[in-house]
Amino acid sequence: MLLLTAPLSFLHSTRSLPHAKPSPSPSPPRPLPFLHPNSRHLRRPNSKVVRGVRFDGPVIETSQVTDAGDGDLVIETCLTRNLTPALTLQQGLERIKEAVEELKLNPPSTSTGILRFQVAVPPCAKALSWFCCQPEQSAVYPLFFISKEAENLSYKSLYVNETRGVFGIGASIYFTPSNCSSIKRIISNESASVIAYGFMDINYDLESSCMKHEAGSYYFFVPQIELHEHEGSSMLAATIGWSESSLCTFEEAVSSYELTLNQVICHICSRTKKFHTMSVISTLRKLNLPADRIVSKVHMNMLLAGGKNILADIMALKQAPSSSQFCVRFSPTTAVANKMLDHASKMCFSVQDCGNINTVWASLIIEECSRLGLMYFCVAPGSRSSPLAVAASTHPLITCIVCYDERSLAFHAVGYGRGSGKPAVVITSSGTAVSNLFPAVVEASQDFVPLLLLTADRPTELQDTGANQAINQVNHFGSFVRFFFSLPAPTDQISARMVLTTLDSAVHWATSSPCGPAHINCAFREPLENSPRKWMLSCLKGLNLWMSNSEPFTKYIQVQQAHVSNDGCGGMSEILNLIKESNKGLLLIGAIHSEDEMWAAFLLAKHLQWPVTADILSGLRLRKFLTSFPEVDNDLLFIDHLDHALLSDSVRNEINIDVIIQIGSRITSKRIAKMLEDCSPCSYIMVDKHPFRHDPSHIVTHRVHNNIFEFADYVLKAEIPHLSKEWTTYLQMLNATVESELSFQICAQHSLTEPQVAYLISEALSAESALFIGNSMAIRDADMYGRGWSQCTSSTAVTNSKPNLTCQMIRVAGNRGASGIDGLLSTAVGFAVGCNKRVVCIIGDVSFLHDTNGLAIVNQRTLRKPMTIIVINNHGGAIFSLLPLADRVEPRILDQYFYTSHNVSIRELCAAHGVMHLHTKTRLDLEDALLESQHGGIDCVIEVESCIDTNASFHSTLRKFACQAADQVITPSSQDPIVDGISLCRVQRMEYSLYRMSLCAPHTMVSADGGATSFYREGFILTLYFEDGSFGFGEVAPLDICKENLLDVEEQLRFLIHMMKGADISCCPPLLRGSFSSWIQSNLGILPCTLFPSVRCGLEMAILNAIATRQGSDLLGILNPQKAGDTSELASTVQICALVDSNGTPAQVAESIATLVEEGFTAVKIKVARCGSPLQDAAVIQEVRNKVGYHIKIRADANRKWTYEEAIQFGSLVKDCDLQYIEEPVRCEEDIIKFCKESGLPVALDETIDSIGEHPLIKLSKYTHSGIVAVDNVLVFLHGFLGTGEDWIAIMKALSGCGRCISIDLPGHGGTKIQNHALKDVLQASGLSVEDVADILGKVIARITPRKVTLVGYSMGARIALYMALRLPEKVKGAIIISGSPGLTDEVARKIRRADDDSRARFLVAYGLKLFLDTWYTGELWNSLREHPHFHQIVADRLHHGDVQSLAKVLSSLSVGRQVPLWEDLKHCRTPLLLIVGEKDKKFKKIAQDMSLVIGSANGKLTGDDGVPNDLCEIVEISDCGHAAHLENPLPVVRALRRFVTKLN
Repeated sequence: MLLLTAPLSFLHSTRSLPHAKPSPSPSPPRPLPFLHPNSRHLRRPNSKVVRGVRFDGPVIETSQVTDAGDGDLVIETCLTRNLTPALTLQQGLERIKEAVEELKLNPPSTSTGILRFQVAVPPCAKALSWFCCQPEQSAVYPLFFISKEAENLSYKSLYVNETRGVFGIGASIYFTPSNCSSIKRIISNESASVIAYGFMDINYDLESSCMKHEAGSYYFFVPQIELHEHEGSSMLAATIGWSESSLCTFEEAVSSYELTLNQVICHICSRTKKFHTMSVISTLRKLNLPADRIVSKVHMNMLLAGGKNILADIMALKQAPSSSQFCVRFSPTTAVANKMLDHASKMCFSVQDCGNINTVWASLIIEECSRLGLMYFCVAPGSRSSPLAVAASTHPLITCIVCYDERSLAFHAVGYGRGSGKPAVVITSSGTAVSNLFPAVVEASQDFVPLLLLTADRPTELQDTGANQAINQVNHFGSFVRFFFSLPAPTDQISARMVLTTLDSAVHWATSSPCGPAHINCAFREPLENSPRKWMLSCLKGLNLWMSNSEPFTKYIQVQQAHVSNDGCGGMSEILNLIKESNKGLLLIGAIHSEDEMWAAFLLAKHLQWPVTADILSGLRLRKFLTSFPEVDNDLLFIDHLDHALLSDSVRNEINIDVIIQIGSRITSKRIAKMLEDCSPCSYIMVDKHPFRHDPSHIVTHRVHNNIFEFADYVLKAEIPHLSKEWTTYLQMLNATVESELSFQICAQHSLTEPQVAYLISEALSAESALFIGNSMAIRDADMYGRGWSQCTSSTAVTNSKPNLTCQMIRVAGNRGASGIDGLLSTAVGFAVGCNKRVVCIIGDVSFLHDTNGLAIVNQRTLRKPMTIIVINNHGGAIFSLLPLADRVEPRILDQYFYTSHNVSIRELCAAHGVMHLHTKTRLDLEDALLESQHGGIDCVIEVESCIDTNASFHSTLRKFACQAADQVITPSSQDPIVDGISLCRVQRMEYSLYRMSLCAPHTMVSADGGATSFYREGFILTLYFEDGSFGFGEVAPLDICKENLLDVEEQLRFLIHMMKGADISCCPPLLRGSFSSWIQSNLGILPCTLFPSVRCGLEMAILNAIATRQGSDLLGILNPQKAGDTSELASTVQICALVDSNGTPAQVAESIATLVEEGFTAVKIKVARCGSPLQDAAVIQEVRNKVGYHIKIRADANRKWTYEEAIQFGSLVKDCDLQYIEEPVRCEEDIIKFCKESGLPVALDETIDSIGEHPLIKLSKYTHSGIVAVDNVLVFLHGFLGTGEDWIAIMKALSGCGRCISIDLPGHGGTKIQNHALKDVLQASGLSVEDVADILGKVIARITPRKVTLVGYSMGARIALYMALRLPEKVKGAIIISGSPGLTDEVARKIRRADDDSRARFLVAYGLKLFLDTWYTGELWNSLREHPHFHQIVADRLHHGDVQSLAKVLSSLSVGRQVPLWEDLKHCRTPLLLIVGEKDKKFKKIAQDMSLVIGSANGKLTGDDGVPNDLCEIVEISDCGHAAHLENPLPVVRALRRFVTKLN
């Protein structure tokens, strides 16, 4: 299937579509037969082959672009709007319908366009089922199903694995080879998520609906409505395309879409599994269309940003992704299919050729099972069951698996039922073979797993006679089955209809709530083989209709119940009132059996915004966030570590829940169960679809007997007030504290522990994985120590396929019905078949040994993906070591009767069954083994070596530290400011000051200079202020071992001062603990690793000291609250500089200053040159330094009163006094530089600055000395498209020590306007070019300084900066090019880029800035930026542009396609260039490398043979970022800029 990412072109559409008229819901449709091209079905009079708007493409050949003029190539950008996720497919359709109705009220003003609406819907929305639900005589064509599976592509996989795929109907856009039209239209390669499906080497005639093979031809189309299945959810989308030039107006396109929408709404698929399967089988078994030998693939691809619009040969599209399993109906008379209809000609069922009545009945049973959707059979060898086994194994649609152990086989069937939601069928012989099914039957009954048992039996005359293998099998499983029936031995005296209705009834009971096992006992007389025995056809009376179709004999129709909200004042109304009145609510999500229920529970959690405790079997416990910063989603508050927090007495006393909502009956944690009991009496609402009492503590007050969907649907329509902020904050603080402690303890443990295994496996899972957990310690460890994680994805496909979703759920299953350890391995294998995912199974060694026969099933590998089986081998039953009896029973008895210690070789067991085995003893071993198994194509058993005693000891350690951590959490005060449920402090400002202390010996962390005689410790003191007046100090002392210096450190401090202003910090230290790195990244937007260690240490110290001051404590007190009572009173002071006259003797002045220092002053400025000679002033400075020491800053202010000679005399005497600076030392300005060079003292300018008039930089330019604060360096910063000068502020502040930093708003941006433009001028007016902008900037710079400047440009600004560096070298000292390009040299590429940017400009004007930004930032270029925690704020800042017309003009006029290429100029370049690129920006990394090879080549400056770059050019790659390096990772950019500027000077 081909997803069009590229070129399309609108051409004339010869058929307009009528407006759709609302019609009443029709009766259920007949199953659709697939029609052969030669079929004689008549076209339905009102059916429409929706052809849509024509585009060229899916890509355009180079020759066509070369011949086209600028105006003849048009690129259209699709506008995609993501809607709120829907609870059901029906609701998703309604949301799209409402969005289009809203659009109709305010239609687009453009004559051409493509709009797309998409909404995430639950995974129960099945593409194949929806396809099969469409009527036989559809009103709309084309319609199709395409499989997305890469493995097991066969007709059987459609039933056994519920193949994921795509359903589509209608055509909003279609693509055929270009005709004679001069105008070529293509879809922008930034129209992400738009998929086109079609065929290569096929000529499809729309008029006649005929298809024929023709090399070089193709036909693709974008559906009007499509359903795309993904892992964990599905994406529903509607696409509308129109073009007045193709005689398809917007109104006509909407009318066509509405016709399609009405049909799919009326023919929507059922959410129920059994109806889904029956519908698919009923439809596909009727198909009379054989696989097409010519059309074997449907191509598909995605319109990804960066994809190619132009191909040299259109046949290169054959390499696009494709599917070989599909069915496409183009019209009532034309359809093609592949790997969907195998054995279709054999599907006419008949039993007339059966040799005897046993075979007749067995065939009827198996056939009816297949019609009911039961396609997976688990067969145990046996003679008495041979009629059933043979019938099942020879049925063309049924998949069979066999095992010699009935117990393992039955558990395998239970696993399949868990994974698929459909019953597997177990066939066994008679006798104890039936009894071996009992454990699995109990498990299925207790945990509501559908299962069908067909047990063979001796006939009645052989019962109680001592006949071989004859036991009483009537009601053998007692109350554990939902249905039992004992069929008589087959006879032609009983109507065969009885057999069918028995099957129908049994399956109905097994699949209806409460689901469970159903048992049919099947007696057979000999002969058991198909030996001829006469039987009467009369027993088949009444089956003619059944044999002629593919439907079950009896259909059980469930009438849709009235909506749950229509219950008046009682029932749900009462529950909703309880929810609204709650102040301390808790949402508890227990075991959930399907992805659909996980979906509903997730949406419910987002809507309620209550604290959520998710059990390991809920699927939400091991969630995967789709962003690196899950804390930004304030709708979700997961309390994952409540179990360990409840070890604390203070926590148990603090928790007082008023309303509990529990979704799903079972929970794993005993401590949580005890907490729920302790909270009673409270309102306890239990929601589950079964009617049984699952309430062991007898505390449930309201039992909602309904599925989660109905309950969630009701609650989602109500406005729910927020809970107490103190309550949610406390739980969040509690969870963060315990999580941090557990994570630290687990990760700090060097040896591989069992909790660490649970921790690592959580990380190894992906959305394509599922987890099956064994009982005993395995499930408890996973529940206590498993964790969700962030999986920030840069994939546009993923981003757009799951709109408005923040996380994916990971499906988890386990046998918790009876919680036994038997049959776990076999269940896991069945689960893998049923759920169609890569399953990771984790079980204990005793459980593994209990079910080693399951390895025989593993080895068969039937219709499933590879498995990873992790066996925790502690050589016994470790769980008993954690029970109270372990302290009261002697070790010998424990070891023999409880641990059941063993020395069985798991490796040898695996070898005996031919299963791959890996043995691990360390964390690294396990990580490597998991990686190998997850990427391999075979099953793998990973054995993890463990020890019972060590495991028990480590669990005890974890409990102790978790309890201590929980004890430290303090209930937040109601007076604390709370934002989004978190108690916060807001930073008002941060300051820093330099200090220098003399040392008697070299610092231990500084490289000693052998000739040095004096030693110093120097650095900065940070002062951080909260808005409430609290403050704290931190020390930043550069670390020589980390290659830090004062200049680099101060650079970062300047940057942080800007970034820290207004930042929010949790006022609870536990939320900082262990997560300071996360706070730095998410709040400051910088990577923690880019901060110098000394800067980070000082920042953290200042923050914690400020929090301590705020709480009236000290640093030790807040880090260890239990010791708070022992802390002494704080004596913090604010740094203030004292101003002192030097009148008096040196001793008197020194004494007065010493008094000021005692009062808290840390700096002093002494007025000198007031009276006496410089000698006396020097004596004062010397005495003061001796008196106060070197930790106090001393400054001198001469106020321009000395001659040059007097100043030099003073300087020579105080050069060892560590003056911070001397202010205005000389009268004559011309002597300032001379004094600096002679004395070596720093100088500060005051009066000199005041005396400068209109052009201060011109005057200051002569004071160029490293010891003078005022310098002449001018750095001019140029932003990219959509940016402003504000983008550079933080970087400019960091570089303010290097010179004067100026940022300029480029034309059309910020405060710079473009006048006299109209709408038509956006693309047509000329006069604005890179050359024009460079000329304007040159004039602006000339007014700033007569000297050369250093340019810093990003993207569009970088292109302008590069142009000026190459064409205006007299104005530019050097240029820093961040993600910049010299332009395009290929004329075809230039033409494409011009058309692309013109299209974007039109889009911007037509749809406005907000929608433009939504589309702009979906491009591949911004993958990395989208991961940034400040991404949404960055986009919000872009919305401040008020002049859309100007932006559009700039986008078009300054297009790379219109810029004069500068590659030739680079050869003659003499201006130093610094090229900065992001590590993840492959495109511009390549451009920078190409530039470096060209720069200065005409001057003989090419890179040498040794690879050393030329002197004019340097490339700096910024790690962990993409295109917008200065926004994504600014500190390394700052450092690179400063070093480049220093080098220039």
